[in-house]
Amino acid sequence: MNRLAPRIRPAGRGTILVERIAIGVALAVTLLFELALAERKYALFGGGFGQSHALSGAGEVILFLLTAVVAQALEVGLAYLLVGLWLGQRTRRLVRLFAFLFLTIGIHMGVVVAKFELLSYFSDAVSFTILRNLGGGSLLDAALYGLSEGALVAQLLVGVAVAWLLCLFVIRRLTRPTDTGWPRALRWRTVALLFAAMPVLLLLANAHANVRYAVVRMTASGLVAQALGTLTDFDRDGYSWFSPLRDDAPFDASRHPLALDIPNNGVDEDELGGDLKLPPIRPEAPLPTLPARPKHLVLIVLESTRGDVIGKRIDGRPVAPNLEALAVTGSSAREAYSHVGFTTASLKSLFTGQLEPRVGAPSLFRDLKKAGYRIAVMSGQSEEFGDISGITGMKAASNIFVDAETLKADRAFGFAAQGSLLVDESKLLTQFDRQMGRAEGWRQPTFVYFNFQSAHFPYHHDGMTDRIEPNPVARDAITAANRTHVQRTYWNAVAYSDAMIGQVIASLKAMGVWQDTLLVVTADHGESLFEDGFLGHGHRINRIQTHVPLVLSQPGVDLSGAIGLRDYRGLILRVLAGQKTGQPARKPVLRYVGDLQEPAAIGMVDAAGAGWAFDTSSQEAWFERRGRTIPYARLVPGTAEQRDVGRLIQLWGAERWAAHRGQ
Repeated sequence: MNRLAPRIRPAGRGTILVERIAIGVALAVTLLFELALAERKYALFGGGFGQSHALSGAGEVILFLLTAVVAQALEVGLAYLLVGLWLGQRTRRLVRLFAFLFLTIGIHMGVVVAKFELLSYFSDAVSFTILRNLGGGSLLDAALYGLSEGALVAQLLVGVAVAWLLCLFVIRRLTRPTDTGWPRALRWRTVALLFAAMPVLLLLANAHANVRYAVVRMTASGLVAQALGTLTDFDRDGYSWFSPLRDDAPFDASRHPLALDIPNNGVDEDELGGDLKLPPIRPEAPLPTLPARPKHLVLIVLESTRGDVIGKRIDGRPVAPNLEALAVTGSSAREAYSHVGFTTASLKSLFTGQLEPRVGAPSLFRDLKKAGYRIAVMSGQSEEFGDISGITGMKAASNIFVDAETLKADRAFGFAAQGSLLVDESKLLTQFDRQMGRAEGWRQPTFVYFNFQSAHFPYHHDGMTDRIEPNPVARDAITAANRTHVQRTYWNAVAYSDAMIGQVIASLKAMGVWQDTLLVVTADHGESLFEDGFLGHGHRINRIQTHVPLVLSQPGVDLSGAIGLRDYRGLILRVLAGQKTGQPARKPVLRYVGDLQEPAAIGMVDAAGAGWAFDTSSQEAWFERRGRTIPYARLVPGTAEQRDVGRLIQLWGAERWAAHRGQ
């Protein structure tokens, strides 16, 4: 034996007591800290603005707290035992205690803060699917989108590392090498008992929607639920006894919540609304052939611009005077909607006429290229974001292609996320005048696609003219407490984009091509500005987030009924062909949150503009005009509400079956 090696002293009762106090402190601090943040974000206990899942009654509160405490104790206990195994018995007790407290309190609180910071600009409905869509298909880009202050985060991490090393240095100087030993303040069997209690608690929690909602918002209990869900997903279909939607057929991979319902086979695979019944297939009307000399087309898509922009007044002044004037002399739709509140999906649908188009799908770019158009793209965003360009054939069909990737020196922000790249409209118009500002270039039919990004979060950037709000809110002050200031800043951005629309019209008139041009102005989706308790888009089905403007310079075009973005391709081609009917048939518009195949919610708008939605997680139906929410299980058969929800489920089933078949 090496006589110079330090002897391991057995831990005394005082040491064990200190270690147990440390475990209790770690449990209390981490749990209370996260509960405070969760209450502030989700209003789990008191309920509040935009919150429909507050804990109700003492029973739900006790069940939630018991589940949260046991899950947090499990996390802390595992951390304590793993730190002991990692550092070994010869590590000084104070070093091991410091490592345990740093990992449980410091790291846990850091992770929780980062999680809530990422969600601070979105709603509580954010899931991995929604985050991926916000990032154009990339979770990394979505994280960068929410955490754009990368330099600040990096500095914080460096600071934490330095603090760790300094504390270790001080502790080693203050303790003796012989102060070692395994205190055994907590044993593995205790952790095993905590883990054994979790399945029972989670099954009880799952039986109460409000408790289930609260449990999965907490980090430890959410992770345990995920782990148990993976373990009990016997048929590997993504659903289990512990998933938010319980799998009642755990050994049949073809049957589970949100399973693809195969039509007319007598089996209700998704256990929702009965077997899918497809109506007789009616052939779509063929797209018209354009005349030998069709009009030019200028399409302007406004980022995150709500349908109520027309008629909006701030301090008695119109927000969008140019758009309103265009609506008076041309044609406008009262009921135009995005299907899903994400830029990438919306633009793909707008250009292809499909909800989930694939590479090579027919598109407006390919249609007009084939018809002999000169095509130009002038976009303030990256059109590679989410493979918009690849799916629609945008770049391949363009003679001139300008976007936020090509105009690197003109970007308004230095954010790394591809979805946060932004080029001011004035820069786009400079490129437009430089490359397309001569009348002789318009002797050939021309299609110009503009994408104006000023109304994108954070609603202001350097160089933007302040037309509505002279003191736009700073990004770090965008909170519900400042909702009025945030709203004025947003409408200021919309007003700026409207002024740029006026400049486009002026340029077309100056070149003498205005009378031969069809100008179409619309948006990719709407934007919540805390009116419904949320900020942003893509995470709730309502008029604020899905209703968009649609204005055409051509007068007399029939735009009545509900119009979805995927109807635009056919609508534009029909108007270019000289037809006055924008819609050949009146159809409801499907809306959804997340992914079409497994959405967080689905909704529809009928031809009269009435809207309703169904939350696939909570299994609740919401009727927009009535402001009423009803659990699906309580819908009375034969009532109008039950029929409406049935129509919605059948519409969704038919659409995703068509997408599954590639139709």
